[in-house]
Amino acid sequence: MLHPILKDKKACLFDMDGTLLDSMYVWETVDEHFFGLFGREVPPDLQQEIGGMSFTETADYIRKQYQIDMSGEEIRDVWNRLASEEYAQHVCFKPGALAFLQYLKELGLKTAICTSNSRELLEAADSHLNLSRYIDVFVTACEVERGKPFPDVYLAAARKLNVLPWECLCFEDILPGVQAGLNAGMQVCAVEDQHAALDRCQIQEAAQLYISDYHTLLDA
Repeated sequence: MLHPILKDKKACLFDMDGTLLDSMYVWETVDEHFFGLFGREVPPDLQQEIGGMSFTETADYIRKQYQIDMSGEEIRDVWNRLASEEYAQHVCFKPGALAFLQYLKELGLKTAICTSNSRELLEAADSHLNLSRYIDVFVTACEVERGKPFPDVYLAAARKLNVLPWECLCFEDILPGVQAGLNAGMQVCAVEDQHAALDRCQIQEAAQLYISDYHTLLDA
């Protein structure tokens, strides 16, 4: 039976890291390596500081905030290099996510990935997991004016899919992402991820639905 939150929806739009893919662990290692290049520890609140920012915004923020003597482009290149092998070979779907994507394809719903990650790592994940078999449109926050919690990336995806915002269901794992979907005028299903545990109560309050994994939507 169709879950009520999918009723009258024409598209499902997914954040990638922590939402569709179990990949947030990659960034713990990347952060350690990156800050280690400068003999520093990873700032304890880093993920809270940069949550939702685009890849470009994050690089610029870290360069200025932590006085890193590199250009934003150089920082992005280092991150892509450090993370590329994991995305190209090892990251996997969140529990039930692949089955849910197959289910959406059977229903004929349109799909998009709307990510704060880089186009390079998105394409690496696509090559590894064949995301484009199930996803119609890829949009990164670097390709729009502003990252999350602004709605730009979700509105861009809706335009590309030729659907209206209120016809979309947005899937997110972090609070700025949930806010981005809501700011776009979409309903939001929040997906549990341990890396967003500090904001869990706020996420649960803000989103229309909160799930521990995608089986909740398949077993309705």
